[in-house]
Amino acid sequence: MAVAVVTGASRGLGRALALALAAQGWSLVLDARGAEALGAVAAELDGPVVALPGDVADPAHRAELVSAARGLGGIDLLVNNASVLGAEPLVPLAEQSLTGFAEALTVNTVAPLGLVQAALPLLRESGGTVLNISSDAAVEAYETWGGYGASKAALDHWSAVLAQEEPALRVWSVDPGDMRTAMYAAAVPGDDDSGRPLPEDAAVPALLELIGSGAASGRYAVSGRTAKEWTR
Repeated sequence: MAVAVVTGASRGLGRALALALAAQGWSLVLDARGAEALGAVAAELDGPVVALPGDVADPAHRAELVSAARGLGGIDLLVNNASVLGAEPLVPLAEQSLTGFAEALTVNTVAPLGLVQAALPLLRESGGTVLNISSDAAVEAYETWGGYGASKAALDHWSAVLAQEEPALRVWSVDPGDMRTAMYAAAVPGDDDSGRPLPEDAAVPALLELIGSGAASGRYAVSGRTAKEWTR
């Protein structure tokens, strides 16, 4: 049975993707900072699942996630989804807290690489896949999204380099597109997001399609609000 590690799995895209992978028969190791919310997600799943609350910025927690995956048989898919905004709501760079910016870089960029490094022996053994959740803010200049976007741009860059250095793996950096999530509401609380699709309605079907395709390493984006079209 294939094993996936999913970070930030207690809500939004991470939760929806974990539920969908479990429905396809994946064994799961799930991470999130909130123990109660993560436990609620795990309780919804029928298959093998290990729920480990903690902070992906903590090296010891990352080691726990990898150890748990080893106990389930290895790692076939590592989904680096856990992210922070760096400021809630988002603010112009002139007002961006450097502490918040550093937190965004740590959680969105450094911690995913740390988890990849810890998981590399298992990923090499399985010829596995790294799926890094990025954002259009990594490549587009939106007012107030500078700190978050910079962290995702760095994530995109090391993902591309990792793909060159580890050609036996698939390394994807994926912009999941617009979604109605708690993170977006926290980023732009005054915005009407009722027209945005839920993660399970657009991003998750597209991600499952990508995972099933075995597509080459690269940066991908869910096109518009459809689930079927991918663009690089």
